[in-house]
Amino acid sequence: MMFDELLGVAPVALLFSVPVAVLGALLMHRMRRRSITAAVTALVLVPLLAALAGVVGVSGFMYTPLLASTVALCVVVAAVTVPTAMLLGRGIARDVMWLRDARETERAAEQSRRELVAWISHDLRTPLAGIRVMTEALADGIVCEPDEVAEYAMRIQGETERLTAMVDDLLQLSRITSGALRLTLSAVPLHEVVSEAVAVESVTAARKGVRVIAAESDWPVVLGSDPELARVVRNLLSNAIRHTPPAGTVVVAAGASEDGAWLRVNDGCGGIPDDDLERVFDVAFRGAKARTPGESGAGLGLAIARGLVEAHRGHIQARNHGSGCQFEVRLPLALRADQLRPPQRTGAVPTLTDR
Repeated sequence: MMFDELLGVAPVALLFSVPVAVLGALLMHRMRRRSITAAVTALVLVPLLAALAGVVGVSGFMYTPLLASTVALCVVVAAVTVPTAMLLGRGIARDVMWLRDARETERAAEQSRRELVAWISHDLRTPLAGIRVMTEALADGIVCEPDEVAEYAMRIQGETERLTAMVDDLLQLSRITSGALRLTLSAVPLHEVVSEAVAVESVTAARKGVRVIAAESDWPVVLGSDPELARVVRNLLSNAIRHTPPAGTVVVAAGASEDGAWLRVNDGCGGIPDDDLERVFDVAFRGAKARTPGESGAGLGLAIARGLVEAHRGHIQARNHGSGCQFEVRLPLALRADQLRPPQRTGAVPTLTDR
């Protein structure tokens, strides 16, 4: 008897519940690319509404104790499941966004690695080819005059130094990006770091006809590691000299403000396109202009500078300034001499060239 009753009401229940379920499925399909939270909430509500519609259809839209009990039960279930579904949907949405960002970051890193390998392979091939040609000429006796032999030896030495600089840049960048860099922090007078870097880079600048000036200012004392800060300043100066035309000027200035010390390097490169300003520190990014053939190093100076600055809990940025560019470094100020604690050790923040 009960089975016969079920057979009698089942078509009516299906007649009312199936359309609700179909409409709910269509709604969830439309919302699946918009709001995961709304889709999960609809996933919970649709079965409840479909069941309620079936009960209402079977009751003939007449108030009965069964209908009242069913409605009350559906309301209680919805009061519990809807908030739970919303919380679950938000959690799923956060996980999906995190996975999407992680995939995009991984793809960008993989593309950057491929570009770096292709770039470095190309740059290594040039000095290696020169060394091979010159050594073959010496070995075959094509060059035998003492003056020519000495000149070839100097050229081979120059190409060897260029290769060494490339390898050093790659090792330094590898330490930074892998988090293997460890800094011993202490009070470092910024004026001494800049003076030494200017003295070293002035040789290259004089050869090109570029003036390097350290502006008069109140040089601050920063909390950092002397060798790494010297590398940052030298990389910025080298980059500025490389892109400043002959008879141009590179100016270095420093000072302090409430939020820390600052160091600025102004060059006369003619400016960088606005779209490239945020990318000049990226590995394997060249921008609109390719690097000058024959320059030393692996072209990773700005990437290394950013990594070292961020390892000091600082910040570096580039902007167009006058007839050239301005690279600004922000670093934490050192405490007073009576407040200094023993040197600390800190790890580098993984980061990832020259323009």
